Order: sequence, then structure tokens, then C-alpha cells
Amino acid sequence: LISKGGKQISTTMDLISSLEECTTRLYLFLNNRFSDAIHLIYPWSKNSVYPARIYGILTVIKAFLTFDPQEIEIGMTVTKEALRTCNSFRRKSRMMSFSRLVNKQGINAIKEEELHAEVCYAECLILKSTVTFIQDDSVLRFLKSGINVGLSCQIYKDSASIKFGLGVFNLILSLVPPKTLKLLNVVGYSGNREVDLTLLHDSASESHTNNILSVLTLFFYYNYISVAFGVEKSHSSAAENLSLIYLQKFPNSVILQFFHARFSMLKGYFKHAQLTLEECIFIQNEWKQVHHLCYWELMWCHIFLLHWKQAYRSAELRFQHSRWSKAMYSFAKASLLAVLPSDFVKSVSEDMSSLFLNVDNLRIRILGTSVPIEKFVAEKGQRYATTAGWFTAQPILELMYAWSGFRVMSKNLELISTWLSIIDKGGELLQENPSKEYGTDDINFLNLLKGLCLKYLGKYSMAEHYFNHVIQKEKLLKHDHYLVPYSYHELGILYYLKGDYASAIKNLENIKNYKDYSVEARLQFRAAAKNLTSNQEEMNRPLLFPLSFCIPIKWNVLDWQME
Repeated sequence: LISKGGKQISTTMDLISSLEECTTRLYLFLNNRFSDAIHLIYPWSKNSVYPARIYGILTVIKAFLTFDPQEIEIGMTVTKEALRTCNSFRRKSRMMSFSRLVNKQGINAIKEEELHAEVCYAECLILKSTVTFIQDDSVLRFLKSGINVGLSCQIYKDSASIKFGLGVFNLILSLVPPKTLKLLNVVGYSGNREVDLTLLHDSASESHTNNILSVLTLFFYYNYISVAFGVEKSHSSAAENLSLIYLQKFPNSVILQFFHARFSMLKGYFKHAQLTLEECIFIQNEWKQVHHLCYWELMWCHIFLLHWKQAYRSAELRFQHSRWSKAMYSFAKASLLAVLPSDFVKSVSEDMSSLFLNVDNLRIRILGTSVPIEKFVAEKGQRYATTAGWFTAQPILELMYAWSGFRVMSKNLELISTWLSIIDKGGELLQENPSKEYGTDDINFLNLLKGLCLKYLGKYSMAEHYFNHVIQKEKLLKHDHYLVPYSYHELGILYYLKGDYASAIKNLENIKNYKDYSVEARLQFRAAAKNLTSNQEEMNRPLLFPLSFCIPIKWNVLDWQME
């Protein structure tokens, strides 16, 4: 019992009531009542499995939005508490694994409470592994969390109606680099993206507490993961239809409006996205962190449309108020000042070179490890602050390529053509006044971007020429050694789009020959996400998650993951 308003209220509830409670709190969340959703579910989180799980999820979402180390630590603490709560309701027998018990006695031998506790426990482990990855993206930590999820989620195999956890975890595996996946395959893991997305779509269309979580997972995947990893083929139209359905139910939901704006961006409707994002800012003021997300996307809309002043203002707001990456925002501000008129630059009292130089000082460390993309822009900031011989739009182009900007623009061919003209003009300027130190690197960076734009314009032969040109200049590059493996990647995608799967695989395989270049991990993930194979029949064959690997282990061996 807890005291509330002078009254004693119970902190436990039956299963049906707890599911209804969780659904109600998720509805509050979608109606922009973020704090209410978290605070009202908290009293039940200590003694009921589904409230414990939802409380953990909402707390972790808040941590991700703030990116405050303290909030992330709170998210980890709450997730561990959720694991303890779920564990207290699981089957007490510790002589054999849950999966073996199910196989031996059948699902009917398990109490309903234990069944749901097992599912929630598995999904809380997935949540914990997600927070762990943000804190420390080491393979060891991923394996530790992943193996424990696998040991708990045999239950998914025995209960076909539960699809959210299986879909999310398998989707993560489908994006893991080959070397890491080989380690996971030792204990039977594998992932097939199309199967996993189908599971999540099915879950999103069903009436249960997981449908909202499945919807939000799909929105995040299609709007960010598939773009960042360069997954060319997707079914985002189905997810966009889901967003419209949910917007009818929750028309003022800032979360749903935000994803709707992002869908508009990916369709090339940047002015419409801009209006929606501006509306999102005015809808609510409780979580200012959501404003920061909107300012980031507004900055990109303005950059794509060449609205430099508006883009700078968005970057400045982000720099002043967001904790995510001040190094990135400083580089963005400096890059925008490079293309802005001198009178505007004077009016804001900012020095472009100082902003570029300060990028390195603003880098963050997560458990002592630097963030690769921040290291990349810090090196670029040093270069642009201390050398001449680069043209004004060059830093912006670097930023756009690093953040998949051309892929976001790819549906708007008019804008792609406009940016291709900017790249061509920049190439002419560099040819007229080449830098002795960076000249070859700069020209080949522009050749990579030319190939990228031409690919989106459907001019595959010309695009192939420019990608190959970069590869041929490999030995002449002095600094930007990432250009060659990234060109192999873009060339592989080009062949894939042409239907030449053998050539696609060959070029993607060439990436393995390169090490220790800028933003290497990002490219490894992108290459892994293609999931190509030379056997077309094998390529189309769905692979289901093999859950039968769960071997008999005494349960006390598994308790360590909760600490």
C-alpha cells in the first residue's frame, strides 16, 4: 500500500487490470502528458510485471531524448528494477531452463502469471541491452545482454501471439556486422529483416498493449535506422499509413506529428515537413527535449532548401539548449556561416574559425570512449579552421554526407539536381585553386558526391564512373582514406539497384579490406544491413529466429545480468 491524498491505495493488480493500466498510460504519453504517464504508472511498477516494463520503457525514452548521463543512468537503474520485479513473478523452479520445462511439460503446465512474467522479463532484457549499447557499444556488452535475452525468449516460440519482443530483437540482429553476428551464431542467433518487420507490423495491427510500442518501433526504424544504414528497399508506406491511423486517434500527439513530419521529409516534401515540425514545437512545452528534435530536423529541411539563415537559427537553438552533441552543432553553425552573407555573419557576432576549432573541445566521452562521428567533424573542423583552398559549401557537404542527407533528399529530384550543380561549381573552383595538401582528397570527395547524386537521378553509368574514379585514386589520398571503402559501398548499392547481385556482393566484400578509417563502424553496419547473398533463392528465403538453442542451465548462473 502507498499513501496518496491521505488515502491508502493498493500497488498490486490482476493481469487484466495491469494491461489496461499500461494502455491508459501509453495513451497519456501519446497525448503529450509525458510526466503523468511516468508518474502514474510508477506505483504499480514494483509489484506488477507489465507496469514495471512500461515504466522502464518510458524512463528510457526520456533518457534518450535528454541524452543526459544522469538520466541515462536513471534509465538503467529503472530497467534493472523492472527485471527484478519480473523475475519475482517467474517460475521458481531452478533445476532446468524455462525453455526445457516448456518443451518437457507443455505450455499448459505454466501458470498464466509465470508466462507473462517470462515475456516481460525477456523484453526488459532487450530494453537493458539497448541502454547498455548507448552507454558502451562493445561487443562483449552486446553479447552479454543478447545471450540473456535468448535464454529467456524461448517463450516466443511457444506463444505465437507475442511478436513485439521477437521482432525487435531479431531486427537488431539483422543489422549487426558479420563479425559480431558470427559470435552470436555460435549460440544459434540469426536475423531476417523482412520476417522481423512483418512480426512488428502484425503486432502493430493487433489489440494489446504492445501495439503502440510496435508502431513506435516501426516509425523509428523506417525514419532513422533504414536511412542511416542505407537500406534501399523498405515498406515504409505501410508504416506511414499506420501513422495516419494513429494521428486520427491522437491528432495532437507531438510524437506522432514528429514522425509524420519525418515521413514527409523522406518523400521529399520538405516545406510540408517544416510546417509540421513548427507545429510540433507549439503543441507542448512539458518536454523541451522534443523541441530539440524538431530543431534538428528543421535545420536539415532548411539546409536542403538552401535557406541558410533559418538553418543557422535552428542550429543555434540546438547548440544553446540540447545536450546531445554540442560538437556537432558547433560544426553545423560554422559550416552554415561559411555560406551565409558577410553582413549576417557580422550580425550574429560569431567567428567561423573559432567555431570550427572549438568542435574538438566540445566532444563528449561515453565511458571514456569518443563518439566516432564527433571525432570525424573535429578533424574536419581543424582542417577548415587552419587551411585555405576549400570552397564555401564544402563543410556543409561533408555534414550532409555524414548524416545521410542525400539519401533523405533522394525522392526530390529537383533538389538533388540543384545540389549536383553546387558540387559541380565547387569542383571547378577547386580545380582553379587546388590545395597542395588536400586537393586530391577534396576533388575525390566531390566525385563521390557526384556519383551519389547521379545514382539518385537514375544515371547509373555516369555514377559508376565517378565511384570508380575515387577508387582508382586510392594511393593518392592523403587524409580522407574513408572515401575508398565508402565508394565501394555506394558502388555495391548501385549494382544492387541494377539487379547485378554478384557485382554488388563483390564491391561490398571489398570493404572488408580496409581498416582504421573515419567512421568505419558506421560503414560496417551499413554493409551488414544489405544482407546480400549470391544465391537469389537464398536471398528471398525467410529465416525464422531459431529459439531451440536454449540449453539446460541452472538459473543461478543467469542472475548476474540483473546487477
